[in-house]
Amino acid sequence: MMKFQDTTVGGLSGIDRDPRTGTWYFISDDRWRYDPARFYTGRLDIDPGSGAFTDARITGVTTLQRPGGGPYPAYGKPESADPETIRFDAWSGRLLWGHEGDRPDATHQDIPVSDLFVRWSDRDGRYRGGLRIPANLSLTDADRGPRRNFGFEGLTFTPHGIAAMVEGPRYEDGEPPTVEHGSVTRLTLWSRDGRPQAQYAYPVDPLPAAPIPAGGAADSGVSEILSAGDGRFLALERSWIEGVDYKVRLYEFDVRGATNVLSRDRLADGARYRPAAKRLVADLGRYSTPTQNLEALAWGPRLRTGECTLVIGSDDNFDSRETTQFLAFAARGC
Repeated sequence: MMKFQDTTVGGLSGIDRDPRTGTWYFISDDRWRYDPARFYTGRLDIDPGSGAFTDARITGVTTLQRPGGGPYPAYGKPESADPETIRFDAWSGRLLWGHEGDRPDATHQDIPVSDLFVRWSDRDGRYRGGLRIPANLSLTDADRGPRRNFGFEGLTFTPHGIAAMVEGPRYEDGEPPTVEHGSVTRLTLWSRDGRPQAQYAYPVDPLPAAPIPAGGAADSGVSEILSAGDGRFLALERSWIEGVDYKVRLYEFDVRGATNVLSRDRLADGARYRPAAKRLVADLGRYSTPTQNLEALAWGPRLRTGECTLVIGSDDNFDSRETTQFLAFAARGC
């Protein structure tokens, strides 16, 4: 594993860029199995003339501080942190990051409840407040609310506020995806001062392949989102399927015309609502073999042709069989 300033580099599950300095921020989803919750700074060298992507490097590391100071507790302890997504705020110069939360389930009965959150941080890691989380996203130790490992994975600034998405369905919103059916997850919108304003249902695809052997493990949901304008977003739908490996697709979706479900506790059992509309942009398995665990999505520098660069990154899970990878694309309509 790569080491940097006495930390283990890996699990890079969220990225973003300061457009003024070109500094990139990379958040690690290490829950202090190796080192305290942290983010890295670095560079991704993309030539604005040719579009050539020539280098990726780490230049700094910062420990995230809990309210009152000090690092977040380690995995399995109350109020531990599982960082999954990060954004740089050009208005304030601060960072906003999301914690997936943790809770007990049938196979992890001794894990304490650690509520998911979205919090502000200075660039030196100091805590600077957080968003108000809707009650329907509170974690519990019962079969209600978000499932374990289905908390916040996606976060983005919109033209007028903030948006975050939980990875998969709450207990009250239906079962996780299978090859026979998809599921729904929730996108929450906040005002800039952190007040919840709306929630929309996002339809997650059925599993793109069946596990091998039949009945094997699978995990599928939304691993990151990115604003593409008023009401429009990009979403990474990432699946890991036993015997198949990773499958990742990039979608554009639009919440304009969708039903605001913020006040609705249940979306399963025939509940009537209109989900966000979505369209497939790309099957990302076309661009890399094998497909990696793609979890990060950010706008890079604009090219001289007028196109934006879209950067997609992978979380290596601190596993020697996987790799940290960055893919860069030219994109229009951004």
